[in-house]
Amino acid sequence: MLALLIDPEETGCEDIPVLLDFANEAGVSFVLVGGSLVNRPVDRHIEAIRNCTAARVLLFPGSPGQLSNKADGLLLLSLISGRNPEFLIGNHVIAAQFLKNSSLEIIPAGYMLIENGAISSAEYISNTKPLPRDKPAIAVSTAIAGEMLGLKLIYLEGGSGAGTIIPPGLISAVRESISIPLVVGGGIKNAADLRTVFDAGADIAVIGNAAEHNPGIFRELLQELPGNQQNRM
Repeated sequence: MLALLIDPEETGCEDIPVLLDFANEAGVSFVLVGGSLVNRPVDRHIEAIRNCTAARVLLFPGSPGQLSNKADGLLLLSLISGRNPEFLIGNHVIAAQFLKNSSLEIIPAGYMLIENGAISSAEYISNTKPLPRDKPAIAVSTAIAGEMLGLKLIYLEGGSGAGTIIPPGLISAVRESISIPLVVGGGIKNAADLRTVFDAGADIAVIGNAAEHNPGIFRELLQELPGNQQNRM
């Protein structure tokens, strides 16, 4: 599957129709909404997205302030690559009663930051170190632990603005070690990157910054990977 990540701090509501036109053409399966630092309610962005696509809308919250009952579901992120209790259980406790009483589908997700050569927003805000990109065994053990804890998917994140994709060998090693879905995001800038990520074993690839800066990337992905993408929808 292919997913689009929209950060309300980076993409205005007025930009969503054009972005979603390209995303719909490429057959994006769902849209994630959220970011590490969002200083405005996400409701208007969700409403704008719904006006432009039939794809499911899932919250991707960096904090409890990004919750909304207007979405279809939520990735309940546990930052298992770090050791900051706020992002392992603290924010979850704050959000628990809202989520319990909401109509959102809750999807527990193990969120793993992978080193990308620069300090990402997620790393800075969470005050945690990413996992080393050249030591896949650490990522494998972390992903296995996440699955054993009952998490329903693992999300490997290279960070917003990552210069390169997560190493294919690391993706493959994690994919071979778990039985739950594997999501990969960060650094995917063209069709070759997307092909590499899928071939390495990702079930879902997430496009974020590249689409925000150039919505036409979805046309490139559609043209260059029609077989790969259609087979995964």
